[in-house]
Amino acid sequence: MAEQFYAVREDLLPEGMRKAEQAKALLRRGEAATIGEAAERVGLSRSAFYKYKDGVYPLDQAARASIATLSIDLEHRSGILSKMLGLLAEDGGNVLTITQSIPLQGLANVVVTLDAAQMTGGIGELTDRLRGLAGVRRAAVVGRS
Repeated sequence: MAEQFYAVREDLLPEGMRKAEQAKALLRRGEAATIGEAAERVGLSRSAFYKYKDGVYPLDQAARASIATLSIDLEHRSGILSKMLGLLAEDGGNVLTITQSIPLQGLANVVVTLDAAQMTGGIGELTDRLRGLAGVRRAAVVGRS
């Protein structure tokens, strides 16, 4: 059976769900450094936060959700993968999955799936910036949803 979703007015949500979203908002805005800190500030246990965190979000965020899968060829040198991930984070991309092949002939392929909803620019702009990184030989979008 497919998941069913509902838009529910905030005042009708159970307190735990409201507080979980409030804690997530603190984390998004950088007003709390850790989940524990955010949960404590809104008066929620960490276990309740984890129970509700993936099930409640503002409607405007749901509309902006954007998943992209990138294929990136990296030179097999120390620090290149770290720089690539740093660029993704700097642009607001949230890595959902990452797979790296074993390097062959000096190159490793990395496939990254990321949530691009909070990104400051577009996916095209991100791939251009990735191509400009030293050690990145190729960067391409291979899927979007």
